[in-house]
Amino acid sequence: MAKYLVIVESPAKVKTIKKFLGKNYEVMASNGHVRDLPKSQLGFDPEHNFEPKYITIRGKGELLAGLRKEAKKADKIYLATDPDREGEAISWHLIKALKLEDKNVARITFNEITKTAVKNSLKNPREIDMNLVDSQQARRMLDRMVGYRISPLLWAKVKRGLSAGRVQSVALRLICDREEEIDAFIPQEYYTLDVTLNNLDTKKSFVAKFYGNKDGKMEIANKEELDKIVASLDQADFRVDSVKTGNREKKAPLPFTTSTLQQEASKALNFSIQKTMRIAQQLYEGVDIKGEGTVGLITYLRTDSVRVSDEAKAAAASFISGNYGDDYLQNGAERTKKTASKVQDAHEAIRPSSIERIPSEVKDSLSRDQFRLYQLIWKRFVASQMSNAIYETVSVKIGAGDYQFSVADSKRLFDGFMLVYTDADEEKEDKTLSAHNLNKDTKLGFRSFEEKQHFTQPAPHFTEASLVRTLEELGIGRPSTYSPIISTLLKRRYITKEAKNIFVTELGEVVNGIMKESFPTIVDEQFTATLEGLLDQIEEGNVSWKSVISNFYPDLEEAVKVAESELEKVKIEDEVTDVICEECGRNMVIKYGPHGKFLACPGFPECRNTKPYLEKIGVACPKCGKDVVMKKSKKGRRFFGCENNPECDFMSWSRPVEKPCPKCGGYMVIKGNKLVCENEACRHVEIAEKTSN
Repeated sequence: MAKYLVIVESPAKVKTIKKFLGKNYEVMASNGHVRDLPKSQLGFDPEHNFEPKYITIRGKGELLAGLRKEAKKADKIYLATDPDREGEAISWHLIKALKLEDKNVARITFNEITKTAVKNSLKNPREIDMNLVDSQQARRMLDRMVGYRISPLLWAKVKRGLSAGRVQSVALRLICDREEEIDAFIPQEYYTLDVTLNNLDTKKSFVAKFYGNKDGKMEIANKEELDKIVASLDQADFRVDSVKTGNREKKAPLPFTTSTLQQEASKALNFSIQKTMRIAQQLYEGVDIKGEGTVGLITYLRTDSVRVSDEAKAAAASFISGNYGDDYLQNGAERTKKTASKVQDAHEAIRPSSIERIPSEVKDSLSRDQFRLYQLIWKRFVASQMSNAIYETVSVKIGAGDYQFSVADSKRLFDGFMLVYTDADEEKEDKTLSAHNLNKDTKLGFRSFEEKQHFTQPAPHFTEASLVRTLEELGIGRPSTYSPIISTLLKRRYITKEAKNIFVTELGEVVNGIMKESFPTIVDEQFTATLEGLLDQIEEGNVSWKSVISNFYPDLEEAVKVAESELEKVKIEDEVTDVICEECGRNMVIKYGPHGKFLACPGFPECRNTKPYLEKIGVACPKCGKDVVMKKSKKGRRFFGCENNPECDFMSWSRPVEKPCPKCGGYMVIKGNKLVCENEACRHVEIAEKTSN
C-alpha cells in the first residue's frame, strides 16, 4: 500500500485532518515557517541582484529531522499549508529545507477543514505557485529593508529597542495625524430647536425638529438667530404642509471579510483585533464537537473576498427556506464590495463550514468566546443570503410663519434578514410613529419649544476597529497584517488604549516625528498603498519581484545616509535637572523609559532612586497660582495639571498659556495655531503668537 505524507502549518490541524484520511496517510505540522532571513543581518545582497539568504529558523532542526524521516518513507508528499501567500511560501521553503526537489511533491489547498474539502484538494493537486512565493518574498524583504536600515537610526537618535516598520510607521502616522487634528479642533457653537405639538385628532403630543425656511434647510448658528426665530413664531399657527410616504429597503449585509469581522467583533463583542484572530484561528483549525469529533467550524479567516461558493449558497437557500420560509430567500444577483485589488479573492468570505451546525447546538462544545464569535459569523452569513428588510417611511413638513419643522419615522413592514441578524451600529426603531398619524387635515396645537445649545465635535479617536477600516480603505496592509500592526505599536508603547480609544504616547510622537522628517516616503499612505498594489502585480505574474526591490532600495539607502548625518539628535536622555536626589544628594537626570520621561539618580546602580518627571511649562495654575506641569496618564497619554495635585484638581488635555482671555479673564489653551478660551460661556478665539507657550 502506498504511503502519503501531508504537511500542514499548525499542530491543531493535524488531529482534524487525520480523521478524514486513511491509515496510509501521515499528517505532520511544520509549526509555521521553517526558514527565514537571518536576524543578525539584512539577509540579501544588493550587490548581487538582491539574492536572499535563507537559514533554518533556530529551534526547528529537530522538527525538520522528523519531517525528513517521514518524507523518505512516503511515496508522495502533499504540502497543505494555508491557502495564501504566506502558506505558499512556507510550502516552497519546506521543499528547500527537506530537499524534496526530486521527490513526488504536490501542493494542495482547502478553504475549510472539512472532509469534503480535504478530499477534494487531494484530487486536485498542483505545483507551487511561484508568483505567490515571489510576492511574499518581496513583502518580507521590503519590510526587512525598512526595519533593519531605520531601526538602528532610532536607537542612535532616541533609545535602543525601538523599531520602524514599513506598514506600522504609516499606521502610527495616521494615529498621530488624528491626534493633531483633535488637538487643533476648535468647537463651533450651534443650536437646535424642537417644538412639542398636540395632534388634536388623536389627543397625543409629538416632537418636530426645526428644518428651515421657504428656501430650504438651514442651520441655527448662534443664540441671536435662535431668539429671532422663536420671537417670530410667537402666536404662529402650526399646520401640516406636506406628507410624503414611501418604502425603502435595508440591504442584507455582505458576509464577513477579515477586516469586517475584526470591526464587528470589536463593536459587538468588545474583542481586540488580536483576540478575534486568535479565536477565529481556533474555529478554523478545528474544535472537538460532541458527536462529531474535531471539525473546522469556519472557512479560512484571512480573506478580502465576499464571494460565496455555489455549494454554500445552495445549502444556505435550503436552510433559510426550511427554517424561515421562501419569503426570506434572497433574490437577485450576487452583491460584491468595491475593492482596489484582487488580493486573496480566490478565497471565499468567512462563513460557517456547515450552515446546519447551528450555534445553539454546538454551544456546549465551545468556550464562551468561541461560541460568541462563531454565532456572530454564523448569523452574519445566514443574513447575507436572506432577503432585504422593507420599511414604510413617512416624512412630514410642518409650517409655522416663515419657517418649517419636520417629523419623520419609519415602520418595518418585513424584517427579512433582520429576523436573524442586526449589526452593532443598528439604530433602535422609533416605536412612537408620530408621523404615521399626520395628514394634511390634521389639526395641531402648540405646547412648547425646547432650545438646545451644542458644539461641534472633533473627529473621534481611532479605535482598533476604525483604524482597521481606515487601513483597508487606504489600501494599506492586508488581512493578515492588521492584527500584527496594532500589536506591534502597542508592544513598542508607541500607542496606548484607554477603553477602546487609541492614543499616541510621547515615544510614539518622537518616532513619528523622525520618520516624517527623514523618511517622508515611508510614512506616505499613497506610497505604501502603491507598494501593496505592486505586490498584487507580482502575485498575478505581471511584475518581477526583484525589479520592485531594486527600485525601492537605493532611495531608502540614500535617505538613511542623509538622516544619519543631518538629523538632530533628540536629547531625551541624561539631561541634568535641578532636582536633588534625597537619598544621595546628586542632581537627578531625565531618563526615558517605556512610559516616557522620568527622573533617575545618576549614581545608579549604587543609588536606585527614581521619581516622576514633572516638566513645568511656565504657566501659573488658573485655580491656585502654582506651576502647571506636563504629566502622563497611567496609559502614557499626555495632559497638563497643577503641581499641587491632589490639593488642586486643575487638569487640561490641551496646553494652557499664560495669557488670560481678554473677554472673560479665563484661561486659554493652544489649539493648533489658535488660542481658545476654555470657558464654554465665552469661547473666545484668537491667532496664537509664535512665542506663545
